[in-house]
Amino acid sequence: MLYDAHCHLDFPVFDADREEVLQRAKLAGVTTLILAATTAATWPRLLNLVESSASTSPQLYACLGLHPLFIDQHQPEDLIQLKEQLLTSPKVIALGEIGIDLHSPESQAQEAKQWQFFDAQLRLAKELNLPVVIHVRQAMDLVIQRLRRFQLPQGGLLHAFSGSQQQAEQLVELGFKLGLGGGITYPRANKLRNIAKTLPLTAFLLETDSPDMPLKGFQGQRNEPARVALVAKALAEVRETTVKALIPSLHSNLLQTFPKLKII
Repeated sequence: MLYDAHCHLDFPVFDADREEVLQRAKLAGVTTLILAATTAATWPRLLNLVESSASTSPQLYACLGLHPLFIDQHQPEDLIQLKEQLLTSPKVIALGEIGIDLHSPESQAQEAKQWQFFDAQLRLAKELNLPVVIHVRQAMDLVIQRLRRFQLPQGGLLHAFSGSQQQAEQLVELGFKLGLGGGITYPRANKLRNIAKTLPLTAFLLETDSPDMPLKGFQGQRNEPARVALVAKALAEVRETTVKALIPSLHSNLLQTFPKLKII
């Protein structure tokens, strides 16, 4: 029983063959997909996709949030709408994708606004007792400091983790799981693979970030949820075990991170 803890199946790049993508995921043994939102304008599309999957396999669930890379599109009133959606949409299981991205001069110029929306969403997650799904680039220590200050009761997922061993340990201490995706499939990713080998298995979730974060051998191609099976295989190889042996713990990690999965 595999899952993809973070993907963007609602993106237009999947419009032409979304059903085929879902079928390939099913054939790969993927039973659950969690779709992460980016902007308020796309929430209706994402929610419609998730709610229409109620009787299908894989099952789809949603995270709603305001992504830092789309900061120019976010308005203060979006935060009001976000709270309403989090309270009323039954298949929304977390707040995300949120975070801080300082990888370029353009994003650095918007740092103050990014922190404004990040803090507001962390406060909302704490108020509603929801986990968060976090995107971070070039700001890991700053984000960890913020999370330490907020002390979110439900923790969440640090998506596409690429930090240091020390940062990984700090995030786990704060109640977060680390998202492992395409990066672990690259033999040269020594730092990430060592973290995946040495931290307890309880620290990790599997993800693809489809259509992004391509795996080794698929560079330049659209990523898709079925390839989470290859992520699981890479993790098993790093930990010198089998995918079958990993699945029970990884599934338990998913339910622990997103408690609302148990009641839907």
